[in-house]
Amino acid sequence: MVRDYESAVGNYLRRRLYPLREADLDDLVAETFTIVWRRFDAMPSDAELPWIIGVARNVLHNAQRSRHRRVVHEGAVRVRGDAASAEDIVVADTRVRHALESLRADEREALLLNAWDGLSVADVARVLGVSADAAAVRLSRARHRFQTFFDVWDEP
Repeated sequence: MVRDYESAVGNYLRRRLYPLREADLDDLVAETFTIVWRRFDAMPSDAELPWIIGVARNVLHNAQRSRHRRVVHEGAVRVRGDAASAEDIVVADTRVRHALESLRADEREALLLNAWDGLSVADVARVLGVSADAAAVRLSRARHRFQTFFDVWDEP
């Protein structure tokens, strides 16, 4: 199972790693599969990858919250990653970054799961823990708002 899904989980986490460091990625992947192993009986047989990505999502959020608490506590300056991923470079485009930031968090997550991770609407629903209809609505709204942002931007 690790061989089958490790790259998909690693890619999912790498794209959302910021503000964590690239060096944290292996630990996050390992923690994800440790939890998957412990909760193996809870995994649906027809949706292994979406369920595993849902676990990875929770692991990532926990790590980001821990980092935030540590930074606030230590008064540290934001840590920069080693090398930017392709997604980081795309998001460095101010218009793309602003378009993504203009979306609601749940819509942005649905859009990124679909566009960057290649998940179907049904799989996005499983990752987010919502119905397929709710995921389809979020994805549709996100696509529309994302495109509208560029239409407004490009107006003379």
